[in-house]
Amino acid sequence: MTTPEQEEAARRRDEADPGHRHLFHVPPAEGGRYAETAYLVGNSLGLQPRAARADLDAELETWARLGVSGHFAGDRPWVPSYRSLTGPSASVVGALPAETVVMNSLTVNLHLLMVSFYRPTPGRDRILIEDAAFPSDSYAVRSQARHHGLDPDETVVRLRPRPGEETLRTEDVVDYLDREGQRVALVLLGGVNYLTGELMDIPEITRAGHRAGALVGWDLAHAAGNVPLALHDWDVDFAAWCTYKYLNSGPGALAGAFVHERHLGDPAVDRFEGWWGTDEATRFEMAPVSRPPATVEAWLISNPPVLAMAPMRSALAIFEQVGMPALRARSERLTGYLEGLLDQLTPSRPLTVLTPREPTRRGCQLSVRIGRGGAAALTKRLSQEYGVLVDDREPDVIRLAPVPLYSTYHDCWRAAEALARLVDEA
Repeated sequence: MTTPEQEEAARRRDEADPGHRHLFHVPPAEGGRYAETAYLVGNSLGLQPRAARADLDAELETWARLGVSGHFAGDRPWVPSYRSLTGPSASVVGALPAETVVMNSLTVNLHLLMVSFYRPTPGRDRILIEDAAFPSDSYAVRSQARHHGLDPDETVVRLRPRPGEETLRTEDVVDYLDREGQRVALVLLGGVNYLTGELMDIPEITRAGHRAGALVGWDLAHAAGNVPLALHDWDVDFAAWCTYKYLNSGPGALAGAFVHERHLGDPAVDRFEGWWGTDEATRFEMAPVSRPPATVEAWLISNPPVLAMAPMRSALAIFEQVGMPALRARSERLTGYLEGLLDQLTPSRPLTVLTPREPTRRGCQLSVRIGRGGAAALTKRLSQEYGVLVDDREPDVIRLAPVPLYSTYHDCWRAAEALARLVDEA
């Protein structure tokens, strides 16, 4: 069991390495002896920035005061306002502004991008994903296969870890592409696996996919705002990400999309179109034929929801202020500290950390298998009895994410202390 001395040591770490918790609302604890929740579920929903309410209120006030004129008048006219999110989003994922757009939700964006970049031909129609892909990705690629008249059970290739291992090795992905890549039309993997927290080697796998003649896309739901990304330099074809996890933009928030500049303006790249994807200069001419710009904005379909963009503006401003390098450095310190606490528990308890130990192979999430199952019951007790909020993936995995923006060393200590008390020694 952890000790009072360790608690005091955790508090001293927080004094020396405080993060930016003061910029966020932290929910009150459901149980335990501390006022605030030890919030370790930013991998599911990030906390609300304190500035979000003022940004949202400003848009509501504009609506009340100007009505439809707010599209072109006021301090922040609505028609071009989505572009205020472009630069900060591009910075988070390592892209050019012309390659980056905020629109729709994650799986909708994946579908729209696969319309353009999944181009099956006889002999080259496979879609390569990881076996532990998030279910929405699995459903999306299977439905894309069916849309093209293909059998998803044959078309979708699910790569599994080696027997006895929990995570997918980069060399195994590369080896498959080197051996079977001539049949692969699309590689679509999660940048950080939602279940294990493994960070894939995005540049290496992208190179292997291109070497095999495939197009390569990435689901960055658990990577954007969590780990440094360089999509443009890594030559990724396309990517999509949600913004309600590490990017703290609110439940069901708008998502992001990336298309590499070499595909922009290419007439051979097909896509679904709508009126917001035509050239802004001619949009309100209401012409029957679209004239899309040579940017990723050609993939826009509908006018963006202004009220949903307001919290994103507050959240992305924090990333501009702090910067991904500083966040990544604190993430490695904080996650390493939690890992050390878990290392004190796992030898004598039915607990196994699934996430790779190397900092270069993970973000801030540590996934723990409960040897006796009952993950949901354990997370409930952690919250109700100790005020520690983690999430579960039944039957036997809990996920702890010490988010560097607002999680603390004391949060990590509280989680380890609660686990020590609730999980019996073997």
